[in-house]
Amino acid sequence: MSALDWLGSPAFEVFHQTVIWSDLIGNTLGLVALALGWRRSIWTWPAQLLSGLILVAAYASAHLSGGVGKQLLVIAVACWGWRQWQRGRQRAQDGTLAVRTASWTERGLLFGGAVLGTLAVGGLFTLYPSLSWSPWADAYIFVGTLVAMIAQARGLVEFWFAWLLVDLVGVPLAFNGGLAFSALVYIVYFGLVVWGAYDWWQRSRTNHIRPQAHPEVLEGAKA
Repeated sequence: MSALDWLGSPAFEVFHQTVIWSDLIGNTLGLVALALGWRRSIWTWPAQLLSGLILVAAYASAHLSGGVGKQLLVIAVACWGWRQWQRGRQRAQDGTLAVRTASWTERGLLFGGAVLGTLAVGGLFTLYPSLSWSPWADAYIFVGTLVAMIAQARGLVEFWFAWLLVDLVGVPLAFNGGLAFSALVYIVYFGLVVWGAYDWWQRSRTNHIRPQAHPEVLEGAKA
């Protein structure tokens, strides 16, 4: 049995649905990545990268093109976000990654990009039904994930709220697509998102940003 065949094989059953190994491993790594993001650890990005690589196989097996596209975005943006945090242009006085709330201009750009992107991707999925059996939900998750990860890479508190909005659609869609473990993980994500949003918001109010002397390495990010 090849590695791809094994990833697509059953691990166990839950709620009368079979959980495949790629769904189990990929989403467990996704939870680890989210927890590392809450801790502002640079290791959140390689964890997201690996999670995305494995979940491509899971969503492909469920014929969720939007989910596959989402994971490809996760892979691409994880590489970019990793680079952004390595450069670490801004750090708080305690040496950790500085986080902040977005300006109204940034919020407008993120919201506008999410709306236009969802309309564009949803329209594409509608024109080509073979790409997705749930075009608008898939498009919403596809674009919402991109918006959330861009906000995370920039250290914006709003990234947590973007993830929350993605999860509200991701849970029922994953259940309907037969990815039971993905749906259960989305529920756990909700708790981590609320906790992480509160922590980052508190830090954005108390941290004072100072210039970093060596922008090429974010040595102060927590391991």
